[in-house]
Amino acid sequence: MARPTNGLTIGDLADRTGLAVSAIRFYETHGIVHPLRNAGGHRRYDKADLRRLSFAMIAQRLGFSLADIAGHMAHLPTHKAPSKSDWARISTAMRVDITARITQLEALRDKLDGCIGCGCLSLDACALYNPADTLGHKGTGPRILLD
Repeated sequence: MARPTNGLTIGDLADRTGLAVSAIRFYETHGIVHPLRNAGGHRRYDKADLRRLSFAMIAQRLGFSLADIAGHMAHLPTHKAPSKSDWARISTAMRVDITARITQLEALRDKLDGCIGCGCLSLDACALYNPADTLGHKGTGPRILLD
């Protein structure tokens, strides 16, 4: 592949995304972006890297780990803009995880009233973490957190 003579500099990318240069380099080490180097050895980014970084930032805010995000993005083309079908494939895969998280959050919401302020996680009435006090035989206090 020919070395790029133009493209976005890391500073350009930082200005457009609001990320620090060090954060962009961090994302690079995780395979989120794949800059090319010009003849002087400077990183040059494609405009598609704006989308990649924006997607990663949003996914992180939604609770996805950087490893998960990088795993989903690993199958995207590295030096061209991902297609609509590329993004749809990622969306479909992430939807499964999002649905599972929603289910967990709904369970937490529905069982939270009996747990607020408890802290011990071994009460007979704890329907959230310790139904039927199954952890009581392990000792007192927050067994799940202590073990």
